[in-house]
Amino acid sequence: MRARFLGKDPDSQVDNSPTLFATDRTDRVTYIAQGWKVTDPQVLADVGPVPDHETLIEIPEDVLKFYARRYVQEGEER
Repeated sequence: MRARFLGKDPDSQVDNSPTLFATDRTDRVTYIAQGWKVTDPQVLADVGPVPDHETLIEIPEDVLKFYARRYVQEGEER
């Protein structure tokens, strides 16, 4: 599997860069997000149990805009 850079938080600082990647999986469409580890006890309680093979991250809304831009750009290319 390969990961293609889609974009990072424009307000981020070096070594603190929430980022979104698209994978090239062929069996399903997936993304990889780099964000801040969620350690806030209240958030963890709100979310509930998380399987050992998964983790929670927090990303700014601006990073999610790269998801939308991907489909806008692909629509323009068709």
